[in-house]
Amino acid sequence: MLPGLMFSRVIPCCIKNLRSSRILLSSTSVSGVQTQVNRWFTERANYVQVERDSSVEGLAWVRMDRKPVNSLNSDMMMELNLALENLENNESYRGAILTSANPGIFTAGLDITELYQRDSDYIKKFWTQLQNLWLKLYGSPLVLIAAINGNSPAGGCLMAMACDYRIMAAGKYTTGLNEVKLGMVATQWLKDMMVSTIGQRQAEVALQLGTMFNPEEAQSVGLVDKVVPQESIESIAREEMQKWLKIPDMARVLTKQMLRNQAIEKFNKNRETECDLMSMFMSSGGVQKNIGRYMETLTKARGTK
Repeated sequence: MLPGLMFSRVIPCCIKNLRSSRILLSSTSVSGVQTQVNRWFTERANYVQVERDSSVEGLAWVRMDRKPVNSLNSDMMMELNLALENLENNESYRGAILTSANPGIFTAGLDITELYQRDSDYIKKFWTQLQNLWLKLYGSPLVLIAAINGNSPAGGCLMAMACDYRIMAAGKYTTGLNEVKLGMVATQWLKDMMVSTIGQRQAEVALQLGTMFNPEEAQSVGLVDKVVPQESIESIAREEMQKWLKIPDMARVLTKQMLRNQAIEKFNKNRETECDLMSMFMSSGGVQKNIGRYMETLTKARGTK
């Protein structure tokens, strides 16, 4: 196919997606709904805080706050999804910084209690929430910057990779996809994202060994873009966001969609099949034993503190 012809087909599709992602609530709802949306930004949900930045126009902060380690259960993933959707549907927001309200831990990843001793139907519903969250992050028209202010294994690494830019705090923190150490596997779309982020060979080694990278190692392989002092991470993330917000939205979003649409289309084509396979795999006896052992380890570790 000629490059010009391919471009002519991609652009209209991207414009359609851009328009659909920027629905103005005030134009489709009664005035009371807009008041409700504005009020929502001064409050907080159970596990997610959303606030308007005081100095950068168009910037919101999305802070995860599910103590002790921001583990991702169904409710928290739904709240994150809703927070991003509300920001996308509010024309006054153009970017968001995703971080933790509890420095020292970005998120420990999936809440494994949601996967332990559950039937396949329950796990399938839970996995669907994870798929929805990834799709919302990866396909968002917003500029998304991850301010990784603590440990970020597994699902935390997934969320950060789905953002446009990643800044990690220096210190004794790690990030990576360590699913295999629990007897679990990274899904096809997660594997693909890891390969596109750090390259085929690095991903082959890291995924099979469940490698956890310290901040400097993560930067060297491309898993994060910048490493900064913990006390400076929010101010530096804000400065970085200002660079991205200088780019006209239409040009940036179209470019992002052209870069990511192929992965999203592949994901959508296979998501139901993958969800069925993962629910069966996660509910299998061997995986359940591994999860049980890991939970026992966590219980013993808490007991020694």
